[in-house]
Amino acid sequence: MTIHLKEIALLFFKLGCISFGGPAAHIAMMEEEVVNKRQWMDRQHFLDLIGATNLIPGPNSTEMTMHCGHERGGIPGLFVAGISFVFPAVVITGVFAWLYAEYGQLPQVEPFIFGIKPAVLAIIASAILRLGKKALKSWELGVLGALVLIVSLLGVNEVIALLSAGIIGALYFYTRYKLSANLKTISPLLLLQVSTASVTTVTTLKVFWTFLKVGAVLYGSGYVLFAYLDAELVTKGWLTRQELIDAVAVGQFTPGPVLSTATFIGYQMTGFWGAIMATLGIFLPSFLFVLVLNPLVPKMRQSKLLGYFLDCVNIAAVAVMIAVLIEMSKDTLTDWKAIVIALISIGLLFGLKKVNSMWTVIGGALLGYLLSFVA
Repeated sequence: MTIHLKEIALLFFKLGCISFGGPAAHIAMMEEEVVNKRQWMDRQHFLDLIGATNLIPGPNSTEMTMHCGHERGGIPGLFVAGISFVFPAVVITGVFAWLYAEYGQLPQVEPFIFGIKPAVLAIIASAILRLGKKALKSWELGVLGALVLIVSLLGVNEVIALLSAGIIGALYFYTRYKLSANLKTISPLLLLQVSTASVTTVTTLKVFWTFLKVGAVLYGSGYVLFAYLDAELVTKGWLTRQELIDAVAVGQFTPGPVLSTATFIGYQMTGFWGAIMATLGIFLPSFLFVLVLNPLVPKMRQSKLLGYFLDCVNIAAVAVMIAVLIEMSKDTLTDWKAIVIALISIGLLFGLKKVNSMWTVIGGALLGYLLSFVA
């Protein structure tokens, strides 16, 4: 067990250091490491975990690290994986928070991030191809995936799209094949969000409670976090909108989960302990949700109806990843430099099958820096 925990810690610490590009990119890197390279689980189970994780609150990619850690090292592995993945982002964000508090500005890292973004597109595309082959089990699932892709591009909330695809698809397949099974019902967890009164004095306990609430009800992309924080912090006068905007910038150019932005904001509010309490608050609900969800996923697969539900959610999750890839490509591939980096990255990942995504990220960063000197 100790050997496994060390292996888990080293892997997810590495991923936490290089995982730029948001949840889709993080999951793509995990799939390469956990399914392809180390074979901790098969691709079907990995897909099931993605589908189920998309339906609970919290940062999806961070929760996937916890699932992967649980598969390898049980409950201790769950906590080791999650903490190891989050740790680099929290430390880097904490350093930026201190620099910002001391000097009022952020380091200039744009050339490196410019190169990383197109490289990440290639990583996501590679994972979509592998996961899509496994998820696409019939033409009906292909149609369902296409519909989810369309509504996602039209702006429909990803959780609504996933749930609708899962329910409609499961009912369709179950009715069509008329399978008999002993069905178990899973009641959704209802979360009560308690609002706090507007106050002027900010304490570390209030910081913890605020971020705990957000972590418990945050669905979908981590970028939704900023809408929550604007309502929770800016409108109460605990944080200026400019500080929130700068926190958004930190979340975008640091590796790992975007929710590490909580560390930056907590530091601006009450210093070092504010950073610690905000970080604990935002991530604690995810550990608890995954701890409850993980044992249920294999049971869902054993049930015919819930198995169909997972199949439909899985193809929907791949469709959502495609939608993310399309939107990221529109925002990223805006000039010839980005296109060149993307093409080189695609050539490496699809041409040389054994190239690790870590080297693709590092190579993209270096190319971005070098090309910044070219007119």
